[in-house]
Amino acid sequence: MNKLFFLLFFIFLGCNDSNKTGKEINKIEWNINENYNYRKFGKLKLSEYNFFIGKLKNLIPGDNVLPYSLISPFFSDYTEKKRFIYLPNDSIIRYNQTEILEFPLGSIIIKNFIYPKSLTPYESDIIVETRLLINNEDGWKALPYIWNEEQSEAFLDISGRERSLTLNVHGTFNYIIPSMVQCKSCHEKNGKIYPIGPTARQLNSKYNYSEGEKNQLEKLREISWIDSLPENIPQIVDYMNSLVNIDKRARAYLDINCSYCHREVGSAKNAGLDLTLDSKNDFTLGLYKSPVAAGKGSGGLLYDIYPGNPDKSILVYRMESKDHSIMMPEVGRRLIHLEGIELIKKWIESLE
Repeated sequence: MNKLFFLLFFIFLGCNDSNKTGKEINKIEWNINENYNYRKFGKLKLSEYNFFIGKLKNLIPGDNVLPYSLISPFFSDYTEKKRFIYLPNDSIIRYNQTEILEFPLGSIIIKNFIYPKSLTPYESDIIVETRLLINNEDGWKALPYIWNEEQSEAFLDISGRERSLTLNVHGTFNYIIPSMVQCKSCHEKNGKIYPIGPTARQLNSKYNYSEGEKNQLEKLREISWIDSLPENIPQIVDYMNSLVNIDKRARAYLDINCSYCHREVGSAKNAGLDLTLDSKNDFTLGLYKSPVAAGKGSGGLLYDIYPGNPDKSILVYRMESKDHSIMMPEVGRRLIHLEGIELIKKWIESLE
């Protein structure tokens, strides 16, 4: 009897340990509340926008859709991202030297969050979510779409959710798909929603289009999607490029991963930090700066950045935490960005 019990017990464990085989992922069910008007926010299915041709999961851009990439992308739990811009007919993007390019009404920025099979024990790539930023009469609107298990469709879900996933190096964790409200917390500037990534300095690089490699800004001009380009266009560095100056790499990292909140017009402006690439003041950058509100988030440390001593810097303490009341960024990650922390630590060590 005891032998039979243990045999059944271990069979039960094996049947429920699907993450170890990598052949199954927890199933995503999408249930519409029939009494709720989801369409007041946007289309119910990603396919309804007609951004892509052929099978949706192949993400092959259709008419008026152009792929793009960022030199220094935002960290999102080691996802890879495939980005696209949809531009309505007879529309034009206005160039901006320092801020986000000025997109016309009707523009849609499309960002797909993907785990390639090389990072997981699963048998194929996984598109977890697609986030849309839609520019309409009331300003930019953020909409999250969740992909089904079959990878055939993504569905609008304004409330957000978590999905259990397994990565080869980092193990099993709950990936966070943000709600519509949480999207606003990162994209807020002067109380309104704005895109974060597509600046001139981030797009000033080559992209391998279907017809060949070309500078992304030049491509926009070639297809008459942008009004004009100046002779001297700024360019951010790739923070993962170890051959680049450590200060430039660290500043690029803070600019894309932190400054959307920590800037004069960001949602965390009361903290007094300016982590944008253009910040010239060492104090507002955090050097020897005490936190505005002491508490659990400071870890009992004195300065946001303690030059020469990363272990006494609040910035590093919060980057290394997984505690929701401590971690930075507050939204959009469950894993620790090991490479990012290593970079920032080396940078702080280099400061005097």
